[in-house]
Amino acid sequence: MNILDKIVARKKEEVVEAKKKYTIQDLEKSFSFHRETYKLTDFLKDPSKTGIIAEFKRKSPSKGIINDKVSVEQVTTGYASAGASALSVLTDKDFFMGHEDDLIAARKVNGIPILRKDFMVDEFQIIEAKAIGADIILLIAACLTAEETKRFAELAKSLGLSTLLEVHGQDELDYSLNQYIDVVGVNNRNLKDFSVSVETSLQLAETIPTEFLKISESAISNPETVKMLKKAGFDGFLIGENFMKTSDPAQAMRDFVALI
Repeated sequence: MNILDKIVARKKEEVVEAKKKYTIQDLEKSFSFHRETYKLTDFLKDPSKTGIIAEFKRKSPSKGIINDKVSVEQVTTGYASAGASALSVLTDKDFFMGHEDDLIAARKVNGIPILRKDFMVDEFQIIEAKAIGADIILLIAACLTAEETKRFAELAKSLGLSTLLEVHGQDELDYSLNQYIDVVGVNNRNLKDFSVSVETSLQLAETIPTEFLKISESAISNPETVKMLKKAGFDGFLIGENFMKTSDPAQAMRDFVALI
């Protein structure tokens, strides 16, 4: 069993546990469930923004603890002031040291879209994402069937959430893309062995249909890489570890943006 399989298996257990704690009706009563969401595509197209989806991530399975000394409020507001088009907040507990409370805290102090970065395996998580203040959900093609991807994206759309579809290769793109997806993300990190290569994005750049905005994820640590990806047609870039591994992630982003 690879790391992705382990994460998905644990995530299914978490969903069962969450359903015992509260119902869909409970989630629908939250204040955030009724707020108007920010649209990811609008912010990626905004010329005053950088196109960067800046991530708050304390830990990863491949690197261990990255940064557990900074607050989500401090980092995310710093990212926003540095020109982030959106924020990504990890809510997985066991493998990434995240929590739903991190997204709730980030939502209270920011006025840009927030991605709930997690492994979606059940519709319940999508409703939960809306209830805690997310604007965007992540659908990882490697975790889902084509039918699940379409069903989850359709539900997200009905709730006013944007959907970021994450693919790792042409085969995943071919079977998972559907009319309810807003943005296609190419993850340069192989989730099975955690190796990285930006070539993954470059190879898929021409095959993603033009009606979808596209972003590149992972393995982006050099401003020159962003310039190259922009030339290849990418509209956004999800960057987390490169900023989070420093003592001041927001300043790291400001320094990075100055060189783009």
